[in-house]
Amino acid sequence: MLLVSEHISPLAFIGEGVTVGNDVSIGPGAVILGPCVIEDGAWIGPGAQIGAPPEMTDHVQNAAWAGEIAHAGVHIGKDAVIREGAVIHQGSYRATTVGAGSWVLNRAYLAHDVLLGENATVSAGVSIGGHCVIGDRVNIGMNASVHQRTFIGAGCMVGMGTPVARDLPPYVKAFGSPLRIRGVNSIGMQRQGVEEDQIAAIQAAYQAGDLLLDATAVEWRGLLAADIAQWRERENRRPAAASL
Repeated sequence: MLLVSEHISPLAFIGEGVTVGNDVSIGPGAVILGPCVIEDGAWIGPGAQIGAPPEMTDHVQNAAWAGEIAHAGVHIGKDAVIREGAVIHQGSYRATTVGAGSWVLNRAYLAHDVLLGENATVSAGVSIGGHCVIGDRVNIGMNASVHQRTFIGAGCMVGMGTPVARDLPPYVKAFGSPLRIRGVNSIGMQRQGVEEDQIAAIQAAYQAGDLLLDATAVEWRGLLAADIAQWRERENRRPAAASL
């Protein structure tokens, strides 16, 4: 265990197998169990609970606070913010990950094996089930629920209280119960410097019903190319219904 920050409360519990980077803040009452890596500049609020074993009946429910280190760990990226009362569980076969610069707000829950990308926002009260993949720059509204093994593509915006049980391609806005894709996050793309012709092309593809982006012959460039490649690499893509 490496503690190199003066902003770690003596009332926090940091167990064996936890590595803490430089300039990390950890509030009183936070519990962090190993294995866990917390990169430089991360902020972890009072009462956050990080590193409990996966909620899986066929996995050992080990007492990590007593030195029983097991499972695949948690990885908190550089400058990530984990607010008070958030819960993040150990991975079962890969580290549950919060990407650099992402925010996990109060009372949010990330289950085992979740991969949260960089600069994403998981709002207050959101629950994300096991094995989900959430792309970079995603914004999930308060009290939304994401079903296990769901994929949310980069740059998506999910409305408050939305139950997400189908995959979302990159840069869509989705909300409602049942979930529907309601538009394209063009503002998000503009803020990331995506060129206007690329924004128009992805919007046209979605409006034509090509949510898998398999029918279009557009040559995607830059950031959008990488985000679409991640979506295309997703096995058994099951996009939500669209009302565009």
